[in-house]
Amino acid sequence: MADDEQIAALVLDWGGVMTVSVPEFVGDWLESEGIDRQVYGTIMRSWMGRDADPANPVARLETGELTAREFEHLLAAELITTSGAAVSPKDLLRRMFGTATPDPEMVELVRSAKSNGVRTALLSNSWGEGYPADLLTELFDIVVISGRIGLRKPDPRIYEHTVKQIGLPARQCVFFDDAPVNVEAARAVGLHAFRHTDASSTKANLKTLGVTW
Repeated sequence: MADDEQIAALVLDWGGVMTVSVPEFVGDWLESEGIDRQVYGTIMRSWMGRDADPANPVARLETGELTAREFEHLLAAELITTSGAAVSPKDLLRRMFGTATPDPEMVELVRSAKSNGVRTALLSNSWGEGYPADLLTELFDIVVISGRIGLRKPDPRIYEHTVKQIGLPARQCVFFDDAPVNVEAARAVGLHAFRHTDASSTKANLKTLGVTW
């Protein structure tokens, strides 16, 4: 890889990349509250699938058009427990993300990147503002959260905005996300991009780019 193409910036999603997997923490929530998984899955497919209405509640939440509280009421109204009881909207997102703890291996990976002079950036579609502020300050030079700027992945403009904030060419940035559609969109604007499944595979993908930190 030529010197002007060396990876100099690491860009990461939050939920499912910097944290334990989304199926893991969402599954914990569904089980702890006895929420009907089939109903939840149907709702999420209709709101997040490739054929979803662009004005669906998830998109509106992630761009800041809906507040977290408004979204919680919309989602709670669609959910039901296996016993047939209603689901409370109060603090629904906090409960949903309750076990979305940071992945220690990914935290150490970002720390290693920073210690080697690599620019680090968070690029996250926000479901509320439940990010650990101190950890974000420690780990990331740049923080781009969709609801704060009115853009969401996979809109190419949010990647372009992030690259501009980093101050490096897209070809010197590598991006990891757990959603294939977001990875594809990042590649389309010139970033190196990979789907994250776990820390080991992400480290292996970095090695293919000649990254040694």
